[in-house]
Amino acid sequence: MQKTSQTRIDTGTPPSARGRRTLILVALLFLMPVVAATALYVSGWRPEGKSLQHGELVQPARPVGDAELKGADGAPYRLNALRGKWAFVYFSPLPCTEACRNSLYKMQQVRLAQGRDAPRVERVMIVADAGASALRELAQQYPGMVAVSGTRAILQALAREFVSSQGTALDAPGRVYLIDPIGNLVLSYAPDADPSGMRKDLARLLRLSQVG
Repeated sequence: MQKTSQTRIDTGTPPSARGRRTLILVALLFLMPVVAATALYVSGWRPEGKSLQHGELVQPARPVGDAELKGADGAPYRLNALRGKWAFVYFSPLPCTEACRNSLYKMQQVRLAQGRDAPRVERVMIVADAGASALRELAQQYPGMVAVSGTRAILQALAREFVSSQGTALDAPGRVYLIDPIGNLVLSYAPDADPSGMRKDLARLLRLSQVG
């Protein structure tokens, strides 16, 4: 009786290399929806019948760097902790003025208006040289908001990454900035921006992107 021989095909790729390749593919699958959503939005594409964005587009989208900040508990806080979520960011001096409180309230209400998607959105307030007690008070007044502080030198450097047609975050106080889940600055809003328009912009981005 003739034996049937089986031939093993050696791909020449070690298991460790195949594992790395798999991880890269998984990472790409994770990031693609965010990149696609941001690209479509920034390019001006909209579903038929939808109006343009209500904020000011940052073109091209700008990667936001990290910075050494401190939270209300005194522990270090880094902006890359926001990765994986959409985030509203607001720069403010202390004490928080009426205009400041209005902006923080808008950020809060726009997030809540997203309903079940609200957990996909963070709110961050960045202030200069604030003590832990002042940060805790702000966090208590606006539940769920992250209040962080840094030295003036750190904030000046960080503010240069948050830009609009009015200049940097320090040149145009009161603006609200929107960061995407991979750390890009994509939109900014003037202090008098209509919260209804902000809500619609965010809802569309959340709908386009299933990540973050």
